[in-house]
Amino acid sequence: MTTPTADIDESASRIAGKRELVEWFDAGSKPKNDWRIGTEHEKFGFLSDGLRPLPYDGKASVLSMLEGLRDQFGWAPIVEAGHLIGLKKNGASVSLEPGGQFELSGAPLEHIHETCNEVGEHLREVREVAAPLGIGFLGMGASPLWSMDETPIMPKGRYKIMRAYMAKVGRLGREMMFRTCTVQTNLDFGSEADMVKKFRVSLALQPLGTALFANSPFLDSRPNGFLSYRSQIWTDTDPDRTGMLPFVFEDGFGFERYVDYALDVPMYFVRRGGEYLDASGLSFRDFLAGKLPILPGELPAMADFEDHISTIFPEVRLKRFLEMRGSDSGPWGMLCAFSAFWTGILYEDASLNAAWDLVKDWTTAERETVRQGCRVLGLKTPIPGGRTLQDLAKDVLVISRRGLQARGRLSVSGDNETGFLTELDEIAVSGLTPAELLLERYYGDWGRSVLPIFEERAY
Repeated sequence: MTTPTADIDESASRIAGKRELVEWFDAGSKPKNDWRIGTEHEKFGFLSDGLRPLPYDGKASVLSMLEGLRDQFGWAPIVEAGHLIGLKKNGASVSLEPGGQFELSGAPLEHIHETCNEVGEHLREVREVAAPLGIGFLGMGASPLWSMDETPIMPKGRYKIMRAYMAKVGRLGREMMFRTCTVQTNLDFGSEADMVKKFRVSLALQPLGTALFANSPFLDSRPNGFLSYRSQIWTDTDPDRTGMLPFVFEDGFGFERYVDYALDVPMYFVRRGGEYLDASGLSFRDFLAGKLPILPGELPAMADFEDHISTIFPEVRLKRFLEMRGSDSGPWGMLCAFSAFWTGILYEDASLNAAWDLVKDWTTAERETVRQGCRVLGLKTPIPGGRTLQDLAKDVLVISRRGLQARGRLSVSGDNETGFLTELDEIAVSGLTPAELLLERYYGDWGRSVLPIFEERAY
């Protein structure tokens, strides 16, 4: 989740009306030469001795990790209410999720070689700080071992408000906050029309991303009945701010329609004077009219709107770029594969059009049925036309590979970006998701224990 790096300036200009919000989104449009790739991933920290989650403070803790990265590798601190809660350097940031999950939000980079190197360098720094402290990190979509009661709570103001509100709107929202990790990639668009097509293609294909990267089959030390339990959690978190956004596929969709949607998503908070004011359930539309009960007569600054849209959690989220949000976190190679997969589809017109041809006739109900099935059935999920997600995966990976070939972005050794898809090709051919391979180990040589994960699958 976004970590603000500065308070909202009381003297900041205020939003005069909805048109400014539409223009704010439109200002994200960029010429193709300026399109970039931003990769984000979350991971669980744990104490190697005893396999407990990291507390916020102490000798071996979230705080000691942040301090180590700051002191050893030159990251600048982000402080809230006296607590070190994040870091920033060279366009990237490290932030904390509610249960202490470590998130790297990568800088916007030109190609997958760069973003994969960035992830690798970050993980190297993390290991160097963590090893002397007896700390490890695990890339999974859901916490396989610790209960909610065992999971710490990070000292960030927004999370206190969100935690209280989550209990009012869904059964699993707190599970999402404290016991899940995701991988995301942030991709640009060239115009409103380009945004619309990319939004539609990526939304329709999110269940495929969920299946290919499914990596959360355990909870509370045992199988949970899902291949992606993280995806299951999102179906019962908060219906006002999650899901597949059927209106994106309606005629006339564009920036203004998304603004209307965002204005009607209930708020969480407003930042003022270094504090988070509880605005949970209130209307940003009222705020825009100067009628927010907790700030009567005050109009929002653009930073208020940016805060608000960071608390909307659909499967694909629009900011001044598009965020792919439907997949579980995993090992380093899969993090690189994730960005490569979506870049190959969305960054070349021929690939984008070919992908749209595969899904353009799907109905709202069909898209939702595939979404509901993929978290349990993985690549065996039926899709329209009498096929399965495995069939679709093979087709889409061909499309993504062609897109990456057409991009022609080479590494220093002369390789293009297609090599990052190799692991996904193997999954598509076998039909076995990462979660199913973990379950095979669990019932086989792991002897029905999840503990080997912390050695075999740690970064």
